[in-house]
Amino acid sequence: MNIHGTIRNLLPKLRKLAAGYIQIRLTWYFLLILLPLAALSLFAIAKSQAIVQDQTSQRSEGALHTMADYVDSTLQNIEQLSTLIAFDMNINTTLQAVGKVPGKQAYVQFAQVMDQLTSMTSVNLMIDQIAVIHMPSRTVISTKDGGRKLPEGAEKQLWYRQLMESGGGTIYYSPKPGESYLDADSVHLVRTMDPYNRTIINPSLLVVSIKKSSLVELAKPLLPSPQTNIFFFGNDGGLIAGTGPGDRLPGMSDGETTTIRKAAGTDTDMVTISVKSKYAGWSLLMEQPLREIRRHTDTLKAYTYGILAVSLVLAVMISWIVYRGISAPLRKLAYGMKQLRTGHYAIQLEEKRVDELGYVVESFNKLAENQKTLIRDHYEKQLLLSKMEIKFLQSQINPHFLYNTLDSIYWAAKNYEADEISDMVLNLSKFFRLSLNKGNESFSVAETIEHLQYYIKVQQLRFLDHFVVRFDIAEESKPYHVLKLLLQPLVENAVLHGLEKQTGGGELVIASRLEAERLVLEVSDNGAGMGTDKLMYIRSKLDEAWEQAAEGISTNLKGDKDLFGLRNVVTRTRMYYGAESAYAFDSDAGAGTRMTLRLPLDICAKSAEDAAS
Repeated sequence: MNIHGTIRNLLPKLRKLAAGYIQIRLTWYFLLILLPLAALSLFAIAKSQAIVQDQTSQRSEGALHTMADYVDSTLQNIEQLSTLIAFDMNINTTLQAVGKVPGKQAYVQFAQVMDQLTSMTSVNLMIDQIAVIHMPSRTVISTKDGGRKLPEGAEKQLWYRQLMESGGGTIYYSPKPGESYLDADSVHLVRTMDPYNRTIINPSLLVVSIKKSSLVELAKPLLPSPQTNIFFFGNDGGLIAGTGPGDRLPGMSDGETTTIRKAAGTDTDMVTISVKSKYAGWSLLMEQPLREIRRHTDTLKAYTYGILAVSLVLAVMISWIVYRGISAPLRKLAYGMKQLRTGHYAIQLEEKRVDELGYVVESFNKLAENQKTLIRDHYEKQLLLSKMEIKFLQSQINPHFLYNTLDSIYWAAKNYEADEISDMVLNLSKFFRLSLNKGNESFSVAETIEHLQYYIKVQQLRFLDHFVVRFDIAEESKPYHVLKLLLQPLVENAVLHGLEKQTGGGELVIASRLEAERLVLEVSDNGAGMGTDKLMYIRSKLDEAWEQAAEGISTNLKGDKDLFGLRNVVTRTRMYYGAESAYAFDSDAGAGTRMTLRLPLDICAKSAEDAAS
């Protein structure tokens, strides 16, 4: 997995962690304040470093320009001195008078030339020595070494070839050790004597030597530290002199530059500044370790890093103190609220603080105590009243049904013989026996259907089989419990108001099923049905009974006797099964009527007796 995928997977975990812990959020908030300040400080330090580096570079560049001007001035003086010597008539006459094999008089003349050259050497302290090479006799007259012979093969050396290629003009030559007859510790100005005299076939040469160490000593006052080096390069780019090892230097580029590079063989960053002299074309290069330029700002940066580290530690500590001082009591309150929500009304939180949070915790403890008292003194009484109301409503079902049943027996006695009446009375007795059910307040769905069958047989005997009954009972719904006599009023209404006037083809359907965590009970018929006005009227009365039952108000069953059964069912459903229950009443004129009850499965899973215990 790449780093982007890792970050994408990590961010949701960090957000979830921050959302769940106040301390982490507090730490993050402190960091949001501190980190921009630290970033601004580091940015300011970086800018300061750049400014210091630029200023240092400008100062060094100015010093190098001054040094380059001084070098130009020195070289001009030396060239002027070499011109005086090269065109000196006495020296040239003396040199031209000596042949290939000098005599005794020639050595006297050479001594005079050397004295003259020695007096000129004192004019410029930068000059190490002045030498005249008499090429016909291959004699070298030097102010430092006296007289000696020019070694064989000198004409083949690089300095001599460069001089001849220049047509006898002036050249500067800095030999490497062992490369040339000329001293490797000096840089040499070489030119021909009497250069305008074209009659001379093998002209004498003039060599003015400048000690490299003199150039270095001249430049040392410009160096800001012992680790800083300065180098001199000729107009051909070759190294002339320097305070450090020249083999680690890059080749000189044209123009003036300021660069940062790695020192060869090390990891040290070096700032190199180079300038070029205007007259001689020499280049001067200074290199200084970058850490020296930045040593003061690096110290400031170290302090900033220290402040940042201390700030991070303080952010964590302060967030922890705030968390312990404020968030911990709030977490304790959240725990207490959770206990109250789960019904643990005896919860009491310990808190010894006397500030605002202590007052809040104390108020919570009083609230929990009051809640406990309220539940014990009020809601338990309301629950008892609700149970009494249900039993009262349920007790009214039996007399009401008994009146209708006796009426049915009366009509059956008029129309049928005693056997049918005895069957009716038998089913009636079974119905009452099952209704009593040893004082139980609920039946399973299977028991409810069995109970309804006894009642339906009585009604079928009464109405001469004007209708048939169809049971559509889902097998998985049979174990669930419903209140006793909850469906009987619905069946009674369907028979008396929907199927009574049917001469045939009537159908009564009783269904049950499980649907979305609900037990659905449905009683429908294909009888007369009702019009829209009456349907709206009945719905309004049932809604009124439903709202009154939700508020714990006893339903007025003395009025609206035509709706006695329906209001009784709606009221008992709402009071026992609560707000999660629902009903629906639908009817179409000539198409029949349907009443649907939806009861929560968690309540239906237990009998009324088990739920009360």
